[in-house]
Amino acid sequence: MKIPFSDYKLGAGVATDLVNTSPVVQTTRGELLTGPSALADFLAEHDVRPGALADGRQPDDTDLDAVRALRAEIRAILEAEAEEHVVEAASTLVERAGIGPSLYRDGEGRWQWYVATSPDTSVADELAVLTGTGLLGALRTLSHDRFRRCASPVCEGMFVDTSKAGRRRYCMPEVCGNRLNVASHRARRLESARRENARRPESTRRRPDSGGAGDTDSQ
Repeated sequence: MKIPFSDYKLGAGVATDLVNTSPVVQTTRGELLTGPSALADFLAEHDVRPGALADGRQPDDTDLDAVRALRAEIRAILEAEAEEHVVEAASTLVERAGIGPSLYRDGEGRWQWYVATSPDTSVADELAVLTGTGLLGALRTLSHDRFRRCASPVCEGMFVDTSKAGRRRYCMPEVCGNRLNVASHRARRLESARRENARRPESTRRRPDSGGAGDTDSQ
């Protein structure tokens, strides 16, 4: 596999998604990499094709254990406070199976920098090179500030913000962002119901547990 050195979004995105498959993050769903088949689905979803899986071989338990260990390494890099540690650790990932960087022609015949991997690279090592390259590129191009914790107070997710504006706040915007929006909406409705109830004569006020307005937001 040849990994484009300048396309940091690919590797940084895989790093983000891999870290957030952990049960530490997925507190409701639990471990997402539940077995070799789940790992195969993850690889297919991100179009990662390790050399060791050529000829139709599928990931096994050894691959799964190695990828879970890599996931912990990547999280430690995202959590690192010192840029120098990020560079050292991400470079170590690239060195696990990376060859280069070297110049190769792209699909349009132009010379581009790529980090290549050997034909027999394992699943974990392929992911290590891909994510390590992405993290180095993101740090160099965007800055260490783009390595972030999820803004949701109930989430332990991490992510690399590769957006143009750099305003991403959640590790899984469609989940964490929506969850907070729903919680805020319910809180506003509850507060509105309480204020309305407080304006009524005491004899006509509804108790929160009597099936009145306060009860609708506890579902």
